[in-house]
Amino acid sequence: MQTALFVIVILGMLILAFVVIPRFLIGRAMRQVIRIFRESNTTTSTTAKTADELGIKAKGVMEGVFRGRDYKPTALNLLMNAEIVQTTDNGKLYLSEERLFTSGIER
Repeated sequence: MQTALFVIVILGMLILAFVVIPRFLIGRAMRQVIRIFRESNTTTSTTAKTADELGIKAKGVMEGVFRGRDYKPTALNLLMNAEIVQTTDNGKLYLSEERLFTSGIER
């Protein structure tokens, strides 16, 4: 009986660690990325900036070890796949407020 309970608790913790927590952190990172675009007034193709200019770039291996994982680059990729963040011809990024509104992410 105790062994079964122990296994159930361990499985619950694994699900929490590998599914629930990363999903929450990616959702939070999406809101942070949207805030970064809005604060830098990067909401049109004429005001578009690169990911480096916005401060959204993948960390190096050593930087990630000491500070933990940064979910903003992953969130940026998800927003780009959903066409909420769009790319100009020269590779710069901007937030499409219209697509964001219709996506329902901020509800």
